[in-house]
Amino acid sequence: MRGWTILAEPDLPSLRDVVARYDISARKSLGQNFLFDLNLTRRIARAAGPLADTTVYEVGPGPGGLTRALLAEGAARVIAVERDRRCLAALSELAAAYRDRLLVIEADALELDEVALLAAEGVTGAVRVAANLPYNIGSALLVKWLSASSWPPFWQSLTLMFQREVAMRLVAAPRTPAYGRLSVLSQWRTQPQILFDVHPSAFTPAPKVTSTVVRIDPLAAPRAPCHLRALEQVTAAGFGNRRKMLRQSLKALYPDAEAQILSAGLEPTARAEELSIADFAALARALDEAPIRR
Repeated sequence: MRGWTILAEPDLPSLRDVVARYDISARKSLGQNFLFDLNLTRRIARAAGPLADTTVYEVGPGPGGLTRALLAEGAARVIAVERDRRCLAALSELAAAYRDRLLVIEADALELDEVALLAAEGVTGAVRVAANLPYNIGSALLVKWLSASSWPPFWQSLTLMFQREVAMRLVAAPRTPAYGRLSVLSQWRTQPQILFDVHPSAFTPAPKVTSTVVRIDPLAAPRAPCHLRALEQVTAAGFGNRRKMLRQSLKALYPDAEAQILSAGLEPTARAEELSIADFAALARALDEAPIRR
């Protein structure tokens, strides 16, 4: 297949052997659940798209299951960020096997400036992000990537695994139970899609919930014009009181909430869960034009 290069793989010990040798157990406090199924990790890597001549940014590689798959599927380079020091020796072993194709960085991905990191490593152009995200930081990391001040972002696609409940929020439509702030933020700037589910039995230890792999591609421009900060404010206020009418839930933002809602072409008696992406953008523009109460 054109644009798809599978490079020769080094002779590596099994992941289970690596985990046993370095005494790495998944920690609930870090949101860790390890994937040992190589067929599954290869499937996730392939979902990230053609990887030849591409730098892949991975968060939370753990002992390196998905990392192996990304390299085996032809990624020119993988930059893996891991905060758990227990995993670093195993990842260093993998980096030595793949020589200059894997860079392991010990850091907290939530606090990392990816643009500065990639520039320091000589990476030009957008990268592909692929990760089995730790459950406890998945949503926060995604919001960080969706809230970039400059757009298009440093990534050309995100292929991520979340709890199914979180994944469904990304693609949810108005007037559905899963529709919320994350739905608006993700769909305003990107095209999210559900790829496939992963049964709990695929993980060690097995989580209590099903996981879902999603692919998120950035749009060239938002679906409706508005400032990001204002959009974040109106969605936070609206969904923070989602059972209330807009004229009540937005009072903290607007001196005269009802007038501003009407100026956005919306009904003050509507609720946040009923609004489209374009409706929220109109509210955000109205907020920018209103007297400041922030």
